[in-house]
Formats: sequence, structure tokens, C-alpha cells
Amino acid sequence: MPGTHIRTFALGAATVLAAVTLPTATATAGPAAAHPTAAVSAYDDTYYQDALGKTGTALKSSLHTIISDQTKVSYDGVWNALKATDQDPANSNNVILLYSGVSRAKSLNGGASGDWNREHVWAKSHGDFGTATGPGTDLHHLRPEDVTVNSVRGNLDFDEGGSAVTNGGGSKVDSDSFEPRDAVKGDVARMILYMAVRYEGDDSFADLEPNESVNNGSSPNIGKLSVLKKWNDEDPPDAFEENRNEVIYTTYQHNRNPFIDHPEWVESIW
Repeated sequence: MPGTHIRTFALGAATVLAAVTLPTATATAGPAAAHPTAAVSAYDDTYYQDALGKTGTALKSSLHTIISDQTKVSYDGVWNALKATDQDPANSNNVILLYSGVSRAKSLNGGASGDWNREHVWAKSHGDFGTATGPGTDLHHLRPEDVTVNSVRGNLDFDEGGSAVTNGGGSKVDSDSFEPRDAVKGDVARMILYMAVRYEGDDSFADLEPNESVNNGSSPNIGKLSVLKKWNDEDPPDAFEENRNEVIYTTYQHNRNPFIDHPEWVESIW
């Protein structure tokens, strides 16, 4: 039902309480029912108004237009941005590492063992965009991760199975794929699918698309789509992921990951 919800957002060292009035919820069947917190978005009447009521390619096209209105961040600027977007809610001096789940000092960013670095969840070699401003610096798929664990993931596609990654928080790896820990499987899926909608080949970068393959190499694809859809259903957005989306929107890029606000749109498009 309509009402005012108080949400807490961590912005750098400060914590902000934001009151948002949510519109009336409507009954939803199918995948959306698995994500009751995302059944209504506070941004439906404004940010997403041109996407509502659409499905399939029409929905994807509309969302692409919406989220392409974006302030871009430099690759150097990503360091400080991640210190805000991925701040540990229990310790403002630390960030939470994506795959490991470890809380590590913000000051330990770098390239040495024991440091954390900037993980491209959509591997930058898949489409060969490197660290170029745009997909190479897009905060919606860049996350802090332990240098060694990040190296283990490399540019592997996502799938299930493999052996435990040392200090990987329950993540697994085999010769052709990487499986993140259970608590962030949905996060990974929604980041990959955001990239597939945001980068459609109309801005000098490759058209990024998920597929059902592994070993995609330098092609602008990442798999497996069926597994990513499963993870989106099994691991709905949590408070950390939702807050991260809010900080990126309000402070840095001024665009949103629509699949955090509406996880059911994954099934609507794919």
C-alpha cells in the first residue's frame, strides 16, 4: 500500500536517512512474486515511466535509453567511488569484497597481495573495452575484490561447479567458469544484465550480450544466461545492493541498475 518508507544510505563517511513515498503496489504473478521488495519501485512514476507496461525487446530498448543518460567516471575516480558504494555498513573505514565477502580497509587498495582492486564483473576482455571511460569504468559492474581472488576469476564466464577458491568466501572455479558465493549470485547476474542493456553497440563500444556459452574469450558475450537468470531468482536484491544502486545514482553516475529495482524485468526481457 502507499506510504512513506525511511531508507538509510551510506554516502562516504556520512549516513543519510531518506524518506521515499512508494506508489500503490499491484498484484504480480510470476518471477516478481519472488521479489516482493522490488514489486514497486519508488522511481516508477519518474525515472522508469517510459518503460512501464513494456516487455521483451521494447522494454530492453526503453531501459537502454533511460540508463544511457549517465555521468561517466574516470578509471582513477573508480577507486574513491568504490570506497563509498561498497562501504562496510558496520565499519566505515572498510569496504566489502564481492566474491570473498571480507571486510577490508579502504586504504588497502592497490595491486599487491592482501590489497583489493577493481574487479570488472563483466570481464573487460569480453568485448575488448579495457579500462576505457564507459564500460571500463561503469560502477554498476565494478566491485572491490581481493587481488588474488580477482586473479583466479580472471575473465572466466559464470556457471556452477568447480573447486573452492582459496579465501573466496565459498566461490568456486573450474577450467572454464567461475561461481561466486551464494550471497552475491544475484548481484552478479543483475550486474551482467545491466551491462547487456546499457551497452548496445551504439556508442563506439561493442554490443554486449549474455549467451549460453563459456569460453567466450574476447567476444562481447558472457554466459551462462540460464544460470544468471536462476541466480537472479534465488538471490533477490538485499539492502547492501539496493543502497549501492542508490549511491551510484545520487552521487556518481546518476543512472540506475533497473534489475535491482525490478528483478522481474530479467524474465520480461530474456
